[in-house]
Amino acid sequence: MEQYLIDTNVVSDYISASFSDAAMHFMDMAIDAIPNISVITQIELLCWKTDETSEANVKAFIDDSLVMNISPDVIEKCVNLRKYKRIKTPDAIIAATALVHGYTIITSNEKDFTNFSGLKIINPNNI
Repeated sequence: MEQYLIDTNVVSDYISASFSDAAMHFMDMAIDAIPNISVITQIELLCWKTDETSEANVKAFIDDSLVMNISPDVIEKCVNLRKYKRIKTPDAIIAATALVHGYTIITSNEKDFTNFSGLKIINPNNI
């Protein structure tokens, strides 16, 4: 069974039900098996300035998720990615986390993660 690493922008669209019915169905399937997020995504989600209801929904999503911390293997992969490609550190950590664990990234920002050998990406907007 394929494992996924969910990017911050996708969580926002999922919680607000902004995706098409097909994309929402896909996201329901990906999230029903424990959702995986990077510690970077956790930080980004908790930094949102939003109303109390949305904040509670975000915290509940995080509580239901497996938060992938930055391990030595992720650090090494991140450093290698940043040495050879122009990528922001948070995106490099997310990409490295996916590569180290063999996860497919679910993101609406494909451009942030293009041209990395072995990195699989799914954009729910294309489903």
